[in-house]
Amino acid sequence: MMPTLPLPADPLDRLKGATVLVTGGAGLIGSRLCAQLRTLGARPLAVCTLDAYPPHVYRDLFGIDPADEDVIEGDIRDADLMARTVARCDYVIHAAALADVAACTRNPRAAIDTNITGTQVLLDAVAATDRVQRLAYVSSASVYGDGNPEDTHNPDLLPLRQLLESVYGRIAPQFHEGLPLRPVSVYANTKAWGERQTALTLGAVGTSYTVVRYFSVYGDPQIVKPGSHSWVVAWFAARAEAGLPLHLNGGGHQVRDLVHVDDIAQATLRTLVSPQAHTEILNIGTGTPTRVRDVADLVSTHYPGTRLVETPMPPGDPLGGYASTRRMQTMLGWTPSITLSDGVARYVAWLRKHPAAVPDWMSAPTNSA
Repeated sequence: MMPTLPLPADPLDRLKGATVLVTGGAGLIGSRLCAQLRTLGARPLAVCTLDAYPPHVYRDLFGIDPADEDVIEGDIRDADLMARTVARCDYVIHAAALADVAACTRNPRAAIDTNITGTQVLLDAVAATDRVQRLAYVSSASVYGDGNPEDTHNPDLLPLRQLLESVYGRIAPQFHEGLPLRPVSVYANTKAWGERQTALTLGAVGTSYTVVRYFSVYGDPQIVKPGSHSWVVAWFAARAEAGLPLHLNGGGHQVRDLVHVDDIAQATLRTLVSPQAHTEILNIGTGTPTRVRDVADLVSTHYPGTRLVETPMPPGDPLGGYASTRRMQTMLGWTPSITLSDGVARYVAWLRKHPAAVPDWMSAPTNSA
């Protein structure tokens, strides 16, 4: 009789007892990363400016206590702060950024200041110590832009492709990590720079790193900001909750690969401990393309009678595509588990329990068309 072999330990067990710096640790993704790290027995140090939302949002919705010794109110551009904090850490997740496409478009200098200068300050701090075992640099699927429009296609299939596009609209491209980067927004451009700069800075000193390209993240406690067109699930659900029509920018034909924040956090933590993820670039998505219009329809099932209104396409908003997930599955031995329908239902349930998450300004006349 063969002896029974013990099951392999969860790779995430390697994080038990580790200290992990999470820049942007008070944001949607950062706060979820910190919560999962604590569950694993790690100590997360959350660095954040705490100025993206009113104080009550951090306290009541994100569960952030500024008095917590592990919540460090500060700026990643502060070289002394980064040097002191990084020196205490075994791993680093760099999630801090001006991550709003519209805000970066309106104010490119702010995007450069935070996403480029701040990233370099952090990278310098990591490169200066030999304690950090790996850095995960949070990038974005927006670096792919609209794909490669000049790519040639099999001429024999062109009539079929044209027929399908005439019936179903634009056929979304699948983005794999080897594609050339073609950012169409200021935000995406800063992320593309950060990817290469991470490789140059940390590669020069032999510090391990992984680049994670998040596709469209959603889930509670995500809340919308004025003047933004990011975070389509939160926008649609909040407007529907307020009894307002849902705005389909450009007709809603953009394609997104929507991945729940819980799955995003799981994947990111696994990149810290996966040997195969050393110096890799990984898409973090579901591999499922979804039109923005279809997201609106899904949200509307929870709010019968909701109207859809077509609106102009905002600048910098990519037509998008969906993730090739083969490399993620191979390197991490993992796939996302939360379906879009389940994730939207969770968000709607959360929103109904937290009516304050629907901002007062949303019901103003200029937002109710």
